Amino acid sequence: MGNWSINLETEEYEQDRELLVCDAKQAILDTPPGFYVNLAVAPTHGNPDSYLVPALKENFGSTIGIRFVDQCGCGGYVYKVTRLK
Repeated sequence: MGNWSINLETEEYEQDRELLVCDAKQAILDTPPGFYVNLAVAPTHGNPDSYLVPALKENFGSTIGIRFVDQCGCGGYVYKVTRLK
């Protein structure tokens, strides 16, 4: 698997922020170093800069790079997370 995307905008993620964060972490772990995963996140829980990004930085530290890509027309957010190590 190389670069890929995961849809974290479905109803199950809209209802469970903890599941969203858990599956985002797993998606990063499933991404080989040197590649990225795009995280498409529903707007239900607010801006991911306030809950998702801090959780990822705390868990992975300097082994990942996180970049905000875009906010979709539906209100969702897309982040590109690159595995550095």
